[in-house]
Amino acid sequence: MKKLTGNEVRQMFLDYFKAHDHMVEPSAPLVPIDDDSLLWINSGVATLKKYFDGRVVPKNPRIVNAQKAIRTNDIENVGFTARHHTFFEMLGNFSIGDYFKEEAIVRAWEFLTHADWIGFDPDLLYVTVHPEDTDALNIWKNVIGLDESRIIRIEGNFWDIGEGPCGPNSEIFYDRGAHYDTVTPLAEMYPGGENERYLEIWNLVFSEFNHNKDGSYTPLPKQNIDTGMGLERIVSVIQDAQTNFDTDLFVPIIKEVERVSGQKYGQSDELDTAFKVISDHIRTVTFAVADGALPSNEGRGYVLRRLLRRAVRFSKDLKIEKAFMYNLVDVVGDVMGGFYPNVKEKASFIKDVVKGEEDRFLATLDDGIKIYQNLRDHALSGDKVIAGKDAFKLYDTYGFPFELTVEYAALDGLTVDKAAFNEEMTAQKQRARQARKAGDSMQVQSETFRGITEPSIFTGYDNKTAESSLLYIVSNDKIVTDYRGEESVEVIFAETPFYAESGGQIADTGTISNAHGKAEVDYVYKAPNGQNVHVIRVVEGTLTAKETYKLEVNSEKRNFVMKNHTATHLMHQALKDVIGEHANQAGSLVQAERLRFDFSHLESLSEEQLETIENIVNEKIYASLNVSIEEMPIAQAKEKGAMALFGEKYGDVVRVVDIDQYSVELCGGIHVRNTADIGVFKIVSESGIGAGIRRIEAVTSKYAIGIYKEHETTVENIAATVKSKVSNVEHKVAQLLAEKKELQDVYDKLKAELQQSKLNDLSDATAQVNGVTVIRKEVEAKDAKDLRDQMDLIKSQNQDAIVALAAVTGDKVSLVVTVPKELTGKVRAGDIMKGMANIAGGKGGGRPDMAQGGGTNIESITAALQFVDEYIKDFL
Repeated sequence: MKKLTGNEVRQMFLDYFKAHDHMVEPSAPLVPIDDDSLLWINSGVATLKKYFDGRVVPKNPRIVNAQKAIRTNDIENVGFTARHHTFFEMLGNFSIGDYFKEEAIVRAWEFLTHADWIGFDPDLLYVTVHPEDTDALNIWKNVIGLDESRIIRIEGNFWDIGEGPCGPNSEIFYDRGAHYDTVTPLAEMYPGGENERYLEIWNLVFSEFNHNKDGSYTPLPKQNIDTGMGLERIVSVIQDAQTNFDTDLFVPIIKEVERVSGQKYGQSDELDTAFKVISDHIRTVTFAVADGALPSNEGRGYVLRRLLRRAVRFSKDLKIEKAFMYNLVDVVGDVMGGFYPNVKEKASFIKDVVKGEEDRFLATLDDGIKIYQNLRDHALSGDKVIAGKDAFKLYDTYGFPFELTVEYAALDGLTVDKAAFNEEMTAQKQRARQARKAGDSMQVQSETFRGITEPSIFTGYDNKTAESSLLYIVSNDKIVTDYRGEESVEVIFAETPFYAESGGQIADTGTISNAHGKAEVDYVYKAPNGQNVHVIRVVEGTLTAKETYKLEVNSEKRNFVMKNHTATHLMHQALKDVIGEHANQAGSLVQAERLRFDFSHLESLSEEQLETIENIVNEKIYASLNVSIEEMPIAQAKEKGAMALFGEKYGDVVRVVDIDQYSVELCGGIHVRNTADIGVFKIVSESGIGAGIRRIEAVTSKYAIGIYKEHETTVENIAATVKSKVSNVEHKVAQLLAEKKELQDVYDKLKAELQQSKLNDLSDATAQVNGVTVIRKEVEAKDAKDLRDQMDLIKSQNQDAIVALAAVTGDKVSLVVTVPKELTGKVRAGDIMKGMANIAGGKGGGRPDMAQGGGTNIESITAALQFVDEYIKDFL
């Protein structure tokens, strides 16, 4: 067996299958593209669903990939086991209706055992099969020559996730030696059992059935192969590493953590757990941020936040008290950047994100301790048990580690209801499993469009009309020879000028017609084999296959789409110029009326930044820059500096849109020939649409002029209102605002004097309750802030008193209470407020010395104020 690095194993796997006529599929971004069913790309096959379910026919039915993936369903095991990870790489080879069991088995065996490749000793390999899969059994015996004693039949060897393709699978195991026999009970010491000796290294799935809705199984029209081999696991075997973490994929990260912490890996299980958690989680976060995800409180952003917080919590075991994980990003780049260059390219941005999140959580950890202390005080006054639901909320909502809650509770003489906590955790996992199960499912291949292989040539880059033969009419997923109904049908022509929606650019609309019939084209999309499919409505006569038709694109709409598409390219580059190279496209929509562009950025853009971006784009428009478009090999395009868009897949030959070397992008869309054709560019809005994703909406040409005319009308209306000329309206408005401010200052001064006079005499609102001065009064206030200001005024002159104020603000009741700090050990403002707010039909709370709240029952004010006396009588 060769001694190989992790990077060498990955490349060797790809090279082997490429040598056996497989197409190398690039590793897709971890953030799914056009697949809302998945939170993350979580397997090697996840990005190939479009091939397996027939939506797209691959150029080559033999595919190989090294796919990065994230799974967090077993996050609590990461760090405590030898092989659990949240980020991992899956090596896989796939056949879409081409070869099946025999070649899949032969290829796997040769790659693992041949001296030119991995070179494992064949005597150390075992396999498992499904008991009824005699085909696989016979191939292992008769083709590979494996002794039947090393073939284990296991009932669970059947890959099935519900409705959709499924089938038996065969796993390959490596015998690591008898010295691993003591790791787990010997009863499990066999390939397929839970042990550390026989390690599963490859799973071959033979997808040959469809699991139907009624629970029955029927053969698939085409059989498929889906295999998966975890890179981290196979490398641990090749490098004879105790765990995955002892390979060259992790050791450099662990070494850097050793340097920062002063602790040593391999000295204790507790410290080793911390090293493993940190090294695993920083890989996940680094790759996820590089692929466009950012920490937040929901979705995949919450997953990243949770991972970072878990890592920071474990860093405490290594005596690390400050932000440090951001410096590990460079180490991850050094280890993985050769195959994944975007990790190094975006290192600066990733480090900023990680450090910001670390700093926030270090403060949050202190807040979590304060929340724990409230739970502690409640438990101490009761049954000395912290409820499992509360501990789970502290863990799940505030990121406070459960083991830390247990540790603190023990020091305080308390226990934590672990069973209830585990119930909450199990419920959360079940929800996650259901989501994954739904997301992993695939449809059975549709044969209608998949079977149409006759090419359709797109001529729309240069033309908006064409004369072309109607090749196919598809109605209700069946090919027909003619159609004259009212329902929408789908048609394919030999040639078409109609653009199919892709790359953010909407589809063309228009008409098709001949002497016998006419139809409106409402939408155009790509068929599995790449043809443009026109969704049409017949408005006159009959459409008949094999007849020639005139195809006419809506020229006016197309022209405005072209302007907006080229403007989008200019704006993308301008964004990078103004806010940085990390401003990558995260989505776009190019319509005739407007353009929409989503990009990665942590904070909102200032008015100055937006103005600069707008000015840059308009300067490029006024400069009348030529837009050159040409096809070239992708290697040449990269040398030219062409920008590839996030999540897009490109072939060997690409189309490059070059705007006078200012913006150079790979793009299949339609553009103007000169930037002057755009006319003018205007940003309409900038907003956030998710964690770290911003959106700009803009208009061009006549739609931009429309915006300017609206603004012009608005200014004219304002000028008429303030009785000013348009040229002087800005000065006039400023003058009026200054006068308004002077009047407001006079009003506020008089109001304060009036309030002071009213509050000077509080004798009718003051009482002695159990030896404490209590002031409770209904006052006039315009809002909650006004009420707090009056409270501050009263409190400044009555510092030893408990004060409660109420006011009607609009159609609600506003309440505020303060308690002198020396009394908060017995009476808490928050508890008083809860009672008052409950009477007022609302909610409230706050600190022990100050609380606020409100309600909707205006008639309850007197009763709410009386509650203060009653509460104090009970607790003082």
